[in-house]
Amino acid sequence: MNTVELAPHRFAGLLAPAVDRAFRAGMLAGRDGGGAVLSQRYGGVAATGFLVDLRTRLAAPGGTVDGPGLAAITRYQDPVVCRRTVDKQVAYGMLHRGPDGTLSATERGAAFLTELYQVHAEVTDELWAGHGERVSRLVAALGRLLSYALVLADEEGDHGGSAFAAMAPPHEPDGTPSGVLLLNRLGTLRYHRADAHAAAWAAAGHTASSVAALPAGPERTAIELETDRRAAGPYAALGAEERLTMLADLAALPG
Repeated sequence: MNTVELAPHRFAGLLAPAVDRAFRAGMLAGRDGGGAVLSQRYGGVAATGFLVDLRTRLAAPGGTVDGPGLAAITRYQDPVVCRRTVDKQVAYGMLHRGPDGTLSATERGAAFLTELYQVHAEVTDELWAGHGERVSRLVAALGRLLSYALVLADEEGDHGGSAFAAMAPPHEPDGTPSGVLLLNRLGTLRYHRADAHAAAWAAAGHTASSVAALPAGPERTAIELETDRRAAGPYAALGAEERLTMLADLAALPG
């Protein structure tokens, strides 16, 4: 029987768009399935925007995101605009900002996040209904990948300004439904690739703004290939067949 050898760096490149598609489908379902209404009850996007983005860390008891972590997460956004956005959410009583810029959820912010997790539980249950076995396989595979990525990050040392370090591991209270586990683990894995991509374009002499403006062509292709190489480490935790199964499972999910 012929087997397909899918090396970790090749798998990283194939997996990224599949992860993006499934994650965005879940987040869009969350927004349309009650998330937007929930946000309005707490003051709208101006009050809740960063809480949604940082939910998997700030929902944890004592969970925080420090200044360098937020800068990494928002590396493609105007830092002045980001600061003003945080200012508004602090004023709304949703975020607390420490003297060193570290963010945490207020009591009101934590209440919003509890409700948001409930919304995501309902919408992912509906979105991925009939795919329970597939979702469970993906949750398990993503758990192994994230655990190994954390081990690798520890071995390499704590890098300030890492989006993945700021967001991993995701908060997963006991009883978290599989659909929420899948959504949040996908989101956390995306930060791992985001850091790899930032390292690749920085090594090529780019900034966040210059790489965003870079047209398709050999230079962009080279950066994407280098991103795949830098993102490949955790995928050694999966065997070749498991990698193929993961791709097939993601492709089969509705959304």
